[in-house]
Amino acid sequence: MTDRHESAAVLALAKAATVLDVEWYRAAVLIDQAGSALRILKRDWSGFEPFDVAVAERLSAAVASDMLAESEALLAEAEKRGDRVVTVLDDEYPLNLRRIYNRPPFLFARGRLLGEDSYGVAVVGTRQASPEGADQAARLAAELAGHHVTVLSGLAIGIDTAAHRAALDAGGRTVAVMGTGIEQIYPKDNRSLAERILAEGGALVSQFWPDAPPTRWSFPMRNVVMSGMAIGTVVVEATSTSGAKMQARLALEHGKRVFLVESLVMQEEWARRYVAKGAQVIGSVADILETLVSMAQPAEQLILG
Repeated sequence: MTDRHESAAVLALAKAATVLDVEWYRAAVLIDQAGSALRILKRDWSGFEPFDVAVAERLSAAVASDMLAESEALLAEAEKRGDRVVTVLDDEYPLNLRRIYNRPPFLFARGRLLGEDSYGVAVVGTRQASPEGADQAARLAAELAGHHVTVLSGLAIGIDTAAHRAALDAGGRTVAVMGTGIEQIYPKDNRSLAERILAEGGALVSQFWPDAPPTRWSFPMRNVVMSGMAIGTVVVEATSTSGAKMQARLALEHGKRVFLVESLVMQEEWARRYVAKGAQVIGSVADILETLVSMAQPAEQLILG
């Protein structure tokens, strides 16, 4: 982990980006490129392209004198709660997430992030899940967990809840990627599920400030992170306006695998369009595992096989 001063500088630059209405991923890219947030604040932009220098100059100028102190205090509060702030400067920052262009500059993490999560699969779908959809999500998640594949989902009601619970019931690992701050479990009905995820070795992850409430824009941002963290996304049940459909689109943009269950492709025209764009129709977990094994290194095949 980087020291607290570096982490505080990352948070301060993110706050400055918010003030300036600069996308957070631009701050993340600059910090990653510089190898140090403090270096940007010290106005050391050697090696930057002219456009990047202009953005770095705006961000550093917008870091008010009290922002670093506030960020230090936020880090101290997180440590007292048992949370960690994982920045783009940390080795613990998820490998898959680091590889996408629109990665966030930091994550708040409660519970452990593991290297094995790089072969994690997101299982997502509608909040208004049918009984058949919830059952299908549960079967997929349980079988993935049984093959030591981390199951990621968004802690929402419906498909997400079914996926998290089934992975835990199978004795597997699951990670909840939240659309709120890590202190704001949403929906409240899933507080016990969040506690169970932590108690059984999983993790909660958020790219937002700890007390951030749910908003219309925070859940699409959450989908970016979940797609980025996973090696692939399974969509079980989703309409054309669903956030799960958005995540499938993001995953394709990120160069990730997108798996669509057969019933979804039969029912939804958008799903058939996505198959034409490269999404894979699956009939069972075996189809997913076959794809993962083909992507894995020899040591990882021993786990997935």
